[in-house]
Parts: sequence; C-alpha cells; structure tokens
Amino acid sequence: MTALYRFWGRRNPEGRVKPPILAKAPAGSVDEAGVATVRLYDPIDSWGGYWGVSAQEFLATLDQLGDATQIRLHINSPGGEVHEAIAILNALRQHQARVTAIVDGLAASAASFIACGADELVMSQNTELMIHDAWGIEIGPASAMREMGDRLDQVSNNVASIYAKKSGKSTEECRAVMLAETWYSAQEAVDAGLADSVDTGTGSAGDDAQNRWDLSIYQHAGREKAPDPVLIPEPAAKFDVNNVIEALKGAFK
Repeated sequence: MTALYRFWGRRNPEGRVKPPILAKAPAGSVDEAGVATVRLYDPIDSWGGYWGVSAQEFLATLDQLGDATQIRLHINSPGGEVHEAIAILNALRQHQARVTAIVDGLAASAASFIACGADELVMSQNTELMIHDAWGIEIGPASAMREMGDRLDQVSNNVASIYAKKSGKSTEECRAVMLAETWYSAQEAVDAGLADSVDTGTGSAGDDAQNRWDLSIYQHAGREKAPDPVLIPEPAAKFDVNNVIEALKGAFK
C-alpha cells in the first residue's frame, strides 16, 4: 500500500514547489502604505521545507518586514504542530504591526488559533474554520498514558484560552466545543465570536483551496461532513432581587 503522509494523503510532498510566505510588494516586502502581505498556505510543521511551514521559516519572513505597520496574514492551512503554531502566533503578537488574519480557504486546528489570535479575523466567502482538542502519541504502560492525557489537557486548555479571549467566552466553554471537533462556515465563525466579519468581496480562494488537503485524519473531513456547530449561548443575566423590586415599583406608579 502506498504510504500516507500527514495532510498530503498519498501524495509525497517531497520536491513540491512551496508557496512563498512573503508576497512581494512592487518595491519590496512592504508597500508604500506600510502593509506587508504574508501567507500561511501550508501545514505547520517543525521540519519545514517541503513538509510545511516551520516557526523558524515564518520568523525569518517577519524579520524581512522592517517598519511594516500592518500585516495581512492570508491563511489556507489544515493546521499542524501546536508549539510551532504558538511560536508563530507569539512572533506576530510581538511584531509592531497590526495583524489582520484573512482565511482564504481553511483555517483548521493549529492554524485556527493563529487566526483567532490576530488583531482581527476576516473570513472570506465559502471558507471554514475548525477547532479541536490537542492530539498526541505515547508508547508505554498505563502510567505513561495517564501522564500523556494530563499533558494533552494542559495543552488543550492553553489553546482554549486563545479562543476564549477572542470570543469572550470562558476557557471551559471553549474547551467543550473543542472536544466536539467543531467545524464552522464563515458566517458560523462570526456568530460564534471567533471571527470578526465575512468579506463579501471577490478574491476568496474558496472551496478549491481546501480540496488539496487530505482532511481524513480528522473526525470530520470538512464542514459539509460535520454536524452543525453548537454555538455557545450568551450567559443569562444574573438574578438580582433589587432589580425585581425596582421593576415592581415602576409597575405600580
């Protein structure tokens, strides 16, 4: 049987032409308005090269941006390694530029929390966002498995805090949605508070950009094959007897 490659299915990525991370402006990496366009169009992989984008490669790109005041981060990625993605997100946070993430096709798994950690997240038309609990591999006795479970809970809670900060929900509420492996359409991501808007203009990479990824490693291979997301409801107003008394006073005036 032909080997399976993570996110590439039966296609060996060796030797492929890798999309450039930095989109060159006419006069260099930053245009006249101080805007730099950066792309995350690969799996997030510490090996980098033809396997995907590593944090080291991404940081080397940011070092080229000089005095950019805005970064437009275009994303089409099935995700990848958590700590590589955390390093990429923190590099963006530490940069002087305001970061607008724009999902062109798919922002899944680790790519989704990079997107949600930006200053602004715009979903292009027909795009998707997916969040889920952290994964890991362990070999050993039951004690090692329990330790791995505890470690994965820590990693997942850490990631949930990013979604919580974006959405205004609690870490626990976001973690519950992650456990379900939740897929969102563009508007559903906005409704959940994970994205700020849907871009109704042209220029979206749309569904075609998603079709090149092998998503079979996930529980659901895309939004159309996933159940509707359970949107976290707004918390009910806290009961306050003084408010009731004031309301009754007003009713009997």
